[in-house]
Amino acid sequence: MTLSSYRSHVWKHLTAATLSLGLVFAGTAQAVAATDISLVLNWKYEGAQAWYFLAEDKGYFKEQGLNVTIDQGEGSAASIPKVASGVYDAGFGDTNALIQLAATQPERAPVGVYMIYNTPPFVIAVKADSPITKPKDVEGKIIGAPANDAALKLFPAFAELTGIDQSQVTLNNMAPNLREQLLMRGQIDAAFGYITTISFSAKGMKVDPEKELRFIRYGDHGMDLYSNSIFFSQDFIANNPEAVRGFLVAINQAIQDAIANPEEAMDALMKREPLLNRAVEMDKMLTTARNDMSHPEIAEIGLGDVDDERLKKNIDIVIAANRLENTPSIDQIFDRRFLPERAARPSEL
Repeated sequence: MTLSSYRSHVWKHLTAATLSLGLVFAGTAQAVAATDISLVLNWKYEGAQAWYFLAEDKGYFKEQGLNVTIDQGEGSAASIPKVASGVYDAGFGDTNALIQLAATQPERAPVGVYMIYNTPPFVIAVKADSPITKPKDVEGKIIGAPANDAALKLFPAFAELTGIDQSQVTLNNMAPNLREQLLMRGQIDAAFGYITTISFSAKGMKVDPEKELRFIRYGDHGMDLYSNSIFFSQDFIANNPEAVRGFLVAINQAIQDAIANPEEAMDALMKREPLLNRAVEMDKMLTTARNDMSHPEIAEIGLGDVDDERLKKNIDIVIAANRLENTPSIDQIFDRRFLPERAARPSEL
């Protein structure tokens, strides 16, 4: 072998080794760059959460350099303290419970970054033949709900606005799966909850919610409140702002995909909970989008954002009704800096 051919031979092998080593380091760098996010949902896996699973299955989280783990929740109010305590980085839950925590423990309270349920879903449900026809009629009655139900948590505010004497109302906590059963059996006079949740639970019992139930809606009595939003802990936002932004890009796209192709969304859900009724969960997802996510304001500000004036009224209602000393600012409750561009967010669903 000549000297020149020997040099060429050595160079070729060195180049191949360098490229291989570069690929190894590139792969390692990519792995290191992925940011872990632990997310707790508002409830057990269901149709109205399908976009989270769709974002994972379609690789939207991975495209944003994220490794997201998704856990079931125990109620819209329960996810707030789980993020506040540091058990989770992010959650999906009730904005009004977040307001209460921000008023009492501002240093711990998570911050909303994407409003999903922009229309108040809170109701008191009664049987169609119930004598309860207006808010004050619940005095002297038994109202039931799971302990972490958001409508229950908001009852002091609702009572304050509607003149209900709370001392005349008996509250009864039960497991979530028993709420509609106890109502229909007459073991409680009324039930707190989200209208979509109660309606679909009733359907699962072969009860027609349109004929056999009536709903006293909080929104019809001065409580045009926001409900569930995506929120992150203050520490995570401070340390990983680009991860927050990337997470919202992924979810924003997945929501639109789910509405455009519900079957694909249900595929993602059923992979996690194969025993669910696919048709029921699809109906639940589409009903949620129509009833809970389609406030007229999104035509102007887009899904995910909030109207500052409306949120300020929301904060004031919660603070006054619960007689809290401190009033959080809008920025303590919601941070829009991480929202996708307005043109990328839906104006209707």
